[in-house]
Formats: sequence, C-alpha cells, structure tokens
Amino acid sequence: MENWSLFSLCVLLGLTSRWAVSFHSYSGAGKPPMFGDYEAQRHWQEVTYNLPVHEWYFNTTNNDLNYWGLDYPPLTAYHSLVCAYVAKLLNPEWVELHASRGYESHSHKLFMRATVLFTDILIYIPAVLLYCFYFCDGSSKQKVATALCILLYPGLILIDYGHFQYNSVSLGLALWGILGLGLGWDLFGSLAFTLALNYKQMELYHSLPFFCYLLGKCIKQGLIGRGFFQLAKISLTVLVTFALCWMPFLSDPKQPLQVLHRLFPFGRGLFEDKVANTWCSLNVLIKIKTLLIHLPTTLSPFPLSLYVSSPQNISQYIPHIYLRFIFYFFRFFFFHSMLPLLVKDGLLLPYVVTSLAFLFLSLYLLSALERSTEEELRLGLYRKLTRHWLPKLNLSRIIKWKFWFSLVAMAALSFTSVWLEPPAKFPDLFPVLVSILSFLHFLGFIIYFNLVQLMEPQRKKSQKKTN
Repeated sequence: MENWSLFSLCVLLGLTSRWAVSFHSYSGAGKPPMFGDYEAQRHWQEVTYNLPVHEWYFNTTNNDLNYWGLDYPPLTAYHSLVCAYVAKLLNPEWVELHASRGYESHSHKLFMRATVLFTDILIYIPAVLLYCFYFCDGSSKQKVATALCILLYPGLILIDYGHFQYNSVSLGLALWGILGLGLGWDLFGSLAFTLALNYKQMELYHSLPFFCYLLGKCIKQGLIGRGFFQLAKISLTVLVTFALCWMPFLSDPKQPLQVLHRLFPFGRGLFEDKVANTWCSLNVLIKIKTLLIHLPTTLSPFPLSLYVSSPQNISQYIPHIYLRFIFYFFRFFFFHSMLPLLVKDGLLLPYVVTSLAFLFLSLYLLSALERSTEEELRLGLYRKLTRHWLPKLNLSRIIKWKFWFSLVAMAALSFTSVWLEPPAKFPDLFPVLVSILSFLHFLGFIIYFNLVQLMEPQRKKSQKKTN
C-alpha cells in the first residue's frame, strides 16, 4: 500500500509539472501566417472533421497541404478527429473550415493542453508505472524514484506541453509494446507497437529491435513446430492491425501511396529550427547512424537495442541500473539540444526550472554519480585499450569530470544564447554551437553503447561459467 501511495505521489507531481509548463507559450504563438506546431495540431482537427477521409492527405481546394498538411500516419488523423468532435461541442469556431485558421484564445489553449494531459493519463503514465514496478531493478523506493524521474523528464514535458505535440501517445504505445514482450505477451506487445508505428513514423527506429527480438524468439522455439505458429500469429496480429488502421485508405491504390508520400517527404529536406543540425549534415555524407547501429541490434539484449536504435526517444525506459549514470547523462544533454527551439517558443523559464529539478532528482534520488565505477559503467574494453600506455588512468573519474565539464559548457551556451547578441556576420552562431556540442555528445554515447552492446553477451556468458 505504501508503494502505491508513493507511486500516486509521483503521478501527482508529474501531472502538476506538466500543467505548470502548459501555462507558458507554445510553438508559433501570435506569429502569422503559419504560426507553429500548435496550429498544425489544431488545423488537423479542422481538416479531419470537415473533409472526407479520401481528402485528408491530398491537396484540394479545401485542403492546402502547404498549410500544415497532414504528414503523420492514420492513427494520428483519427486522434485529431476525436479531438475535433469534442472541440465542436465546446466551440464550433475552433474547427470551422478555413475560418478557424490561426485561431488563438485562452479557452482554446486550455482545451488543447487538456487533450495532451488526457492522453498522458490514459496511455503514457500507466505504462511508465507498470514498467517501473515490474522491470526496473532495485528496491521499491528505487523503483518509485525511477518512475518520478521518468515522469518529470523535461524533454518530453517541454515538447508536448510547451512546444505542443503528442509524443506521449507514440512513446506510451511503444512502452506498452515493451511491457507486452517483457511479460511474455508477444501478441499484445506486437499490437501495441504496431499502433505506435501507425501513430508516428518515428517509431520505425524501434521496429528493427522489435522485429529481431520476436523473430529470434520464434527461431529458438523452432520454425518447424511451435515457433512457426507463434511467428504466424504475430504476423497476423501485425497485418490485421495495419489493415484496420489503413482500411479507409485502401479502396483506391492512390490513397495509400499518397499517405506514404506525405509520411516520408524527402523533398522537404533535413533541416528545421537547427535541431541536431550537425548530425543531419554529417548523416547526409556518411550515414553515421546506420553504420553504427543496425548491425549490432540483432546481437544484443532487447532493451539496449532499443536505446541504440533511437536513444533520444527510448532512453528513459532502460532498466539497467549499472548504466544509470550514463543514461541520465545522455538524457540531460538530449533535451539541451532543443535549446534554440525552446528559446524560440518562449520556454526559457520552464526549461531552466525543469532542467535543474531533473538534475537534482537524478543525482540525489537515484544516486547516479555514485553508480559510476569502471565495473558498473562497463569500461572493460576501454581499460584494455589504455592498459599498456596509461595503466593508472581512472576512467570512471574522467567520465565524472566530463559530466561536470559538459554541464558547465551547457550552462554557458544557454546563457550566451539568451543574453548575448551573436556577431553580425554569424547570426546563427549560438544555435550552431549548441548543435555541435549536442552532436559530439550524441556520437560519443552511440559509440559507447554500441561497444557495451557488443560486449554484453560475452560478459553474460562469462558470468554463467563463473556461477
């Protein structure tokens, strides 16, 4: 009973912090003619409510795709439609065709924020609590502390309740998929992840680990017998779920092709608001992420594979206590990469407050810095590489100092981005510096986790032999 009381307190704090951030500004507030992501979500409600399904993704007289045309999978469109029905009941002006473009009011902002909070309560928060309760290592209090840190993670809160999106829906569904696989409910896990994929195409990053895990499990059971029937059931579950989500678009071959064209608009380019600009630039030439990630994911434990495939989306769900410091180190710097976007949206105050709160919780409640020995950080491979030249080198201490140095660099860049004027010749100097610093951290973390991922199976084998 005490544990559930503590979990309830975590939920209350999580909801309070979300609603507090929601009082601040949002993407494109008072900035015609395109406004921002807030208007995009409102406009999708307008489109889905007033137009027939076969026009949702097509450029027509009533649906100008150049003005925030739908570019998310069908489940997002259905979600917009449900929200639109509620909006219509409260105030028809919110979704009136054409006339509602750029609509802004206090009551409408309250409604839009409430829709995000409702999806959090319905999908995301229950998944987080169950995940921490069943799969996180440590004592009951440590599980509660982990749940609190996840629910107060600034990156998700600032984007969904500040900038304005519904990332908690796709992430929540993906987490339900992880829960399903972890509990041995493969069909439920496949269903939940397929729904996540049909809500936001970014979940494709996690599809390879899901596929490899389920296929490997079926192969172990034997593809001639039990494994074959399990694979058939999983395949049928995925296909039926896709068919139901896409059913309104399957009557005409042009419909699904147009939807796919909208989901993967290669002509749009890679750069928007200079978020991860350096990463995107190098990726065009070298495909760093592809080279480093996709091969190892088939060889390692499932949770770590999810992290390596898309660290920015899934890192808060990794239960490995021995890597807790590194995970929270990464998470802290991931949402720092969004600084130019958050400053642009007028979210500096919630950015600072939530950042400091998350840093305190990570270091105090979870004792992240205390779990940073070479053994716990899996630095065995690095120790082998430096043994001959620098035998007395303290790798764990170097990582700790790197953490504090990165904190200082992040604070300095945050200060200069807000309070100092860039040189006239380099108006984008500060956003570019933020992107470069973030990219260097991302690259370092990706290399580190790929090495841990490759070494982990060997470590487990040696442990079994010792035991």
